[in-house]
Amino acid sequence: RFPEEIAAQYIQQMAHALLYLHSKHVIHRDIKPENLLLGLKGELKIADFGWSVHAPDSRRLTLCGTLDYLPPEMVEGREHGKNVDLWSLGVLCYEFLVGAPPFEDSVGFRATYRRIAKVEFKIPEYVSSEAQDIINKLLQHDPEKRLDLNAVLLHPWILKHTKILGSK
Repeated sequence: RFPEEIAAQYIQQMAHALLYLHSKHVIHRDIKPENLLLGLKGELKIADFGWSVHAPDSRRLTLCGTLDYLPPEMVEGREHGKNVDLWSLGVLCYEFLVGAPPFEDSVGFRATYRRIAKVEFKIPEYVSSEAQDIINKLLQHDPEKRLDLNAVLLHPWILKHTKILGSK
């Protein structure tokens, strides 16, 4: 688990990186800790673009990515777009703060699929209310209701624990 200050800094960096990717019509589709590298100055770098897609039309049907990070639209076989990366950002935030993914189920992958489809998870009480809020706003079943990346950057939890990138 990371302290909230560190997790917020990483989520801020990820939001900036995803804004850039999405501005180029690239959907990563496999955001997870194993696909993040840490630079010498603590900066996150996204790696492994194996599942990414350049999608100017932005709608896809491929089931891809990592089980614990799959959004409901993928597990339900529906079309998906760039908002799959918003879902993964919410899962990443949860995992940074809790130390495990929110939908993981020891019974097996079918149980995990069911929990994702129902958006069934519990945030431990030790996670601050601001962090709980950003997680809940990213982990929305309806992709259009997920907190957009600009709103992530302006979220009170991010602002409380970070400074704007590039400022001193």
